[in-house]
Amino acid sequence: MKEYSNVTIFDHILIQHKVAILRDKNTSQKEFRELVEEITTLMVYEAFKDVPTKKVIVETPLEKCEQNMVKDDSITIVPILRAGLGMVNGVHALFPTAKVGHIGLYRDEETLEPHEYYCKLPEKVTESTVIVLDPMLATGGSAVAAINFLKKRGCKDIRLMHIIGVPEGVEAVAKAHPDVKIYVSTLDRQLNENGYILPGLGDAGDRLFGTK
Repeated sequence: MKEYSNVTIFDHILIQHKVAILRDKNTSQKEFRELVEEITTLMVYEAFKDVPTKKVIVETPLEKCEQNMVKDDSITIVPILRAGLGMVNGVHALFPTAKVGHIGLYRDEETLEPHEYYCKLPEKVTESTVIVLDPMLATGGSAVAAINFLKKRGCKDIRLMHIIGVPEGVEAVAKAHPDVKIYVSTLDRQLNENGYILPGLGDAGDRLFGTK
């Protein structure tokens, strides 16, 4: 795959260890959900080293000192329904006060184009860093559409986070939105004829919510 300056593929053994268990068809729904959250937390830890901060004065048992803290309302979480919901708690583990918006998309059966059916965003979302979540990055159509919708609503600092991706999906988003930072924990081989990632992990939504 061509290298893009806005794309980060993680190569961390703790993430890869958890992805290996996540892939296993025998992994239970409970463990699958927990792993999605844990992997997301590890990725967020690496991806948000430049989170906006503010200086505060803290009084310790001995004296006062100046300390950096995460700036209020600096992060907004936007999962793409429904599988993206499984990653929200992983972000909240590090940013517990982050607001949460939601974007729902459906794919037209004839044109295969994604269409928005739901979008609810917090106030002042345009003043924050928006992190879009979806476990799988396949064709990239949903991710590109979600970013388009956010930009139309005035969002400027947008980041995209996926657990599993494929080269064609990553390239589609990187080309469409070169200003958006893209984070993927693992890059898989390809898509099959039905649009599923290989080797992948199956349908993330079904495995998260037990619907199959």
